[in-house]
Amino acid sequence: MIDLTKEGDVWTATLNRPEKANALTAEMLEQLIDITRSAQDARAIILTGQGRVFSAGADLDAARAGLATSPLWEQLSTAIADFPGLTIAALNGTLAGGAMGMALACDLRIAPPHARFFYPVMKLGFLPQPSDPVRMSQLIGPSRTKLILMGGQKIDAEEALRFGLIDRVLPGEDILEHAKSLAADTVAAQPALVQRIKRMCEESS
Repeated sequence: MIDLTKEGDVWTATLNRPEKANALTAEMLEQLIDITRSAQDARAIILTGQGRVFSAGADLDAARAGLATSPLWEQLSTAIADFPGLTIAALNGTLAGGAMGMALACDLRIAPPHARFFYPVMKLGFLPQPSDPVRMSQLIGPSRTKLILMGGQKIDAEEALRFGLIDRVLPGEDILEHAKSLAADTVAAQPALVQRIKRMCEESS
């Protein structure tokens, strides 16, 4: 359910369960963790999905069976955040629930105009993963984070762009190619330089 494409130093992991809005199972999370941890020879990782929804979050049956509180979510976002190169969430559509964590852990997030963003974890009776509110607050501030996590608000792509939750809004058909173009300079640069610049950016946030 996760397709992996390697084009030189750029690895693209695609959520491929469009008939279920790319809802995530434990198996899918484990695959994504393995891909990210094994991508040390890659210079950039792109996360994307099939269909018009990036991910609806946890598969509901799996969530009820314990996936909602699984450590796999935090393991995945940590693996993405620790990747030494550039990570890009090329969101093909709506991003919801626990799937927000992997996008928040990426260096860049781009999305099409039809995308929506929401995280109804409190309404479902669960806490968000520990790093998600921290990363979201760093991007959009505490009040707007509470608007999403506590106010239950669903925001559109233009509002997400104004907030700083995503970095660019592009036509859906352009998302993946634009992500690859964003990775080009990182792929061409010296790895040590890339890692130092990434640390400098993170130290300033």
